[in-house]
Amino acid sequence: MKNCQLDHGTPAAAPRKRALALFSGGLDSILAAALVARLGVDVTLLHVQHLWSGGSAARERLQQAADRAGLPLRIVDAIDEHLDVIRHPKHGYGSAANPCVDCHIFMMKVAKRLLDEGAADFVVSGEVLGQRPKSQHYRALLDVAEESGLGDRLLRPLSANLLPETLPVREGWLERKDLLSLRGRGRDAQAELAARLGITDYPQPAGGCLLTEASYAARVFDAFERLGRDGVDRAEFDILRFGRHFRISHEAKLIVGRDERENGVLARYAAGRTLIEPVEPVLGPTALLEGRASEEDALAAASLVARYCDVEGRERVEMALIRDGVRRTVWVEPMRAEDPRFAGWRVEDRARAARRPTA
Repeated sequence: MKNCQLDHGTPAAAPRKRALALFSGGLDSILAAALVARLGVDVTLLHVQHLWSGGSAARERLQQAADRAGLPLRIVDAIDEHLDVIRHPKHGYGSAANPCVDCHIFMMKVAKRLLDEGAADFVVSGEVLGQRPKSQHYRALLDVAEESGLGDRLLRPLSANLLPETLPVREGWLERKDLLSLRGRGRDAQAELAARLGITDYPQPAGGCLLTEASYAARVFDAFERLGRDGVDRAEFDILRFGRHFRISHEAKLIVGRDERENGVLARYAAGRTLIEPVEPVLGPTALLEGRASEEDALAAASLVARYCDVEGRERVEMALIRDGVRRTVWVEPMRAEDPRFAGWRVEDRARAARRPTA
């Protein structure tokens, strides 16, 4: 019998590694994902949707950005889970109501769950060392990786050479020489990298997260004080975006629409609140009075709303108050601009006064 050898053929190529790239739609997240994809990794963009992500128009912009990058996009709705992070941040707030470190950990945890389900081999983030003082300094970046459970399965390719070595490099899936050493708040290096990668259509840096805005933060903390942190639900966080907010009393708050769009938004939240609006022929805003308002509170609120109406020199204005389908009208004098209650009730002014040092 002749000896025979088995022909095993050409060894099969190792399967390509897969990564989930956290994706905000901003330039850094686009660059990080595109860079890793150019290095031979199958990249899926992952957007963790929260209450401040925006609605359908924002999702469409994300999809368009993903299409331009030539990468698939996955959106995970984590709104309700994220609200607990806002209410009870382990690492505290930044300059406003922004728990940036906790938000980063939260999004990484969502990505880790997908990794544990077999969706990818590692996670990519566009964070740049030193770009944000609270959440992207060296220690914070390490803490986020550790507390999220990702550990060295989290790669930050834009600053990878300034950070400890991670699994994709140690295993040879990527080479350190192909990764970057970006640091700080400048954007010139990112613009240069975008040009090299052929990325020409990307958003310019904008105002950032709504939670970093002082006016919104004042409303959030006012709601926490009145309702308790766990009492501020998804609808309450949402309504804080709109209108002018006045704390009439400890129990009652007034929200006054600033334009036709906001009037329509406030009207949708009228259930469980008192809707206040002028009686024709007077034109003016829609407003909501919420909380356990006394009759004195209701009349004061109606007077304040009348201040924003087209009163045409009228000394008194008829205002409608509608609650649970029951409508009544009251006559009030429009509150004068010099009335000290006006500034004293505005939620943002109250917050500034509370921060003002005393002599």
